[in-house]
This record gives sequence, structure tokens and C-alpha cells, in this order.
Amino acid sequence: MNWPLSGGVSTPNRTERDRAVFRLAFLGPWLALAVTALAVLVFGAPSRQLQLVPFAVSIVIFGLPHGAVDHLTLPWAYGEPPTRRWLAIVGGLYLVVGVAYTAVWFVAPVAAFGVFILITWFHWGQGEVHPLVELVDPTHLRTRAARALTVAARGSLPMVVPLVAFPEEYRWVAARLVGLFGTVDLAALDPVFSVRGRMAAGALVATLLVATLAVGYRDGEGRRTWAVDIGELLFLTAYFVIVPPILAIGIFFPCWHSVRHITRLLLLDESAAARLDAGELGGALARFGRLATPMTVGALAIFGGLALAVPASPVDGAGLFALYLVGIAVVTAPHVVVVTVLDLREGIW
Repeated sequence: MNWPLSGGVSTPNRTERDRAVFRLAFLGPWLALAVTALAVLVFGAPSRQLQLVPFAVSIVIFGLPHGAVDHLTLPWAYGEPPTRRWLAIVGGLYLVVGVAYTAVWFVAPVAAFGVFILITWFHWGQGEVHPLVELVDPTHLRTRAARALTVAARGSLPMVVPLVAFPEEYRWVAARLVGLFGTVDLAALDPVFSVRGRMAAGALVATLLVATLAVGYRDGEGRRTWAVDIGELLFLTAYFVIVPPILAIGIFFPCWHSVRHITRLLLLDESAAARLDAGELGGALARFGRLATPMTVGALAIFGGLALAVPASPVDGAGLFALYLVGIAVVTAPHVVVVTVLDLREGIW
């Protein structure tokens, strides 16, 4: 499905599926982030406790569930039923990668936190390529270099811009996560949080943004989708500069990243895609919710086990927030492998 964004203009090529996908993957995310940024500008940032609320909501709405159908994703991509073989492959992947990364948190939590940032940087950038390539006319991202730069630039916005704009909040999050494992010394991260480190990080982001736009402009045959790309890059940069990181990520994770991945899955699932063709976006999302529920509950059980295992038991909102992020980190590692295989299968690279 490749169609240029044309706002509310109706054309013969704009099918019910196109309109549903536009509302879900573009209009909804744009509105969610824009309203959040506007609210912060008008009313100021809410208390830290209130900023944690979107994370709590993301446990059941879009956030955690967006990766809860990985056991079905690859069978859908290969046009096969979800056989025991597929369940064993994906389940084994989650077991091996998830357990290995969990062990790193217990042995070297500061390093594990750094790995979490890098994995998320890649994955959230990775999640931006498919919407631009498959849901919008992809003429400005024709080469691997252009798509790789998109991954690096897009992923840097939620992971690096908050470090530059809100270093103390970023450090607070890091301290909460590694503190679950009895480590409170973040001296190894001091160079990152220093003025020089943040200036270097800001320069890196600026370089990536300029490079991705320059390559896209050079390689592109048209300018409409390049304009969409630059518009989103500027919008996301402003969003992460304005909104404190806990709230910014709390909204971005379920309402932007997860929703765009769910859109991709709805198009893979023939039953959900048929509902989109009929203009039944709610029905497609309801089907996804039913399919995601078992593994979402399973993930919560894993998080419960993690709560019992960490040296510093989470007893307040900040502790539960930290536990949730560590749990998300653990399940993200194998999820990235699944999405990478999906990208390769669909010819993204």
C-alpha cells in the first residue's frame, strides 16, 4: 500500500483501508503528541507521579500488547498457520535472548541500561521505516543508506534529545532502573551527562537529521513524501525538547511507536485487513486486542517474577515504573529480532 498523504481530500484511490490506516498510523499519533506538547506549553509539566500514568495505561492499551503477537507475526509474514514449530521458534527466541539479557541486568545493571538505550534507539528508529516506505509513497527512501539513516535519526529523537534537554530527569530514570539491582553509583555515566557529553549528543542528533534529509532529498524523485519526513522530524524534535522525558516517552511509546507497529500487524493479519477494507477500524483493533491478551498476561507474570527477584523490591510508583521499564527492556530484545526478520521478509532492506 503506497499512497501520498493528502489530508482529508477524497480521491478514487483512497480506499476504506487507506483512510483507516491514515487515521491509525498518522493522524492519531500526531494528535496525541501535539496535544501533549500543547498542554505542557500552556499548563506546564505535571508532577512526576502524574507523568507515570501513561506508562500504567500502556500496560493494557497499545504499549505492552504491541509486541504480544510476535508468535503470530512471522507466520503471518510467511503466509503460514501458527504451527507448533513457529511457536517453538519464537518462544525459544524469547527464552534464550530474554534470559540472557535479564542476567546482564543482575550482573552489570549500568551496562544493561546502556544496552537498553541502544536497543531502543535502533528499534524505535526501525519502527519508523515501514510507515514511510509502505504506507507513504517511498520515493525518497529508495536506498539502504537512506533507510539506515532514517533508523539512526528517528531513533535518536526519543533516546538522545531528552538527554540534551532534560539531563536531570534522564539521570533520575537511569538511577531508578539500576537501583533495582542494588547499584546507585552512576559514575560510569558521568561523561554522558556532562555538558560536553550533552553537546556531543546534540551535535550527533543534528548531524543525523541533516544527513537523513539530505540523502532523502538527493535520492528522491518527488518531494511530497520528503516533506512528510521532514515535517515529522521537526515535529518530533520539538516534542522531545518541550515535553519532559517521562511524560514524552509515556505518550510516544503507546501512541506513536506501538500504534504504528500495530497498524503493520493489522495489514499482515488477513482477518484484520478485511475489517480495515470494510472501514471497521474498531473491529480490527478489537481482534488484535483479543490475540494480544494471552501473551500480555504472560508478560505481566514475567514482570511479577522479576519484582520478586530484584534486590530492591519496588514499593512505590517510581519503583514500579522502573520495574516496568526493565521488563519492557527484557521483552524488547527478542522483539527486535522478530521485527528485523519481518523487515527482511518484507524487503525493507
